[in-house]
Amino acid sequence: MAATADKSKPYIPLSSCANDGWSKEESATATCFCGAGPGLVGTFVCHCTDCRKITASMFASNFTVDDAYLTHIRGHDNLTSYGQSHTIASGKKMTNYFCSTCGTLMYRVGEAFPGKSILRIGTVDDFNLHETKLRPQREIFVKDRVSWATSIEGVQQIQAQSSKI
Repeated sequence: MAATADKSKPYIPLSSCANDGWSKEESATATCFCGAGPGLVGTFVCHCTDCRKITASMFASNFTVDDAYLTHIRGHDNLTSYGQSHTIASGKKMTNYFCSTCGTLMYRVGEAFPGKSILRIGTVDDFNLHETKLRPQREIFVKDRVSWATSIEGVQQIQAQSSKI
């Protein structure tokens, strides 16, 4: 079912085992598949080869928040991490945080972006936010975009790494 026509109201469908999601003007929940606002820095789609591999898709839809606004309500102890710098364009370490039960990639933290976390738009429980506040503003690493995926209309196109996330 598509998101509701009234984008001013939350739309939180049954899309995982969690059923306590919520959305307010300044904050919203984001949960992994198994269920284990202010501070929004930006939204973007990334086509880099690392995002393609780590998401098992052809791109990743992301939003970045200032860590001062990131709160773990539950499940932080259930996260596992993997990080490396070998394939990261900046050469600095990028660490991925996964739900250790179901494997959902919850967010990434990069040494090149101190004090910021890169979360996946798909983890946000209010699906209307996917189409409104969290709609991507930029596409990065478009040089690596597959030929059958077209650019997002009206979104800034950046060939490689962006200095901001």
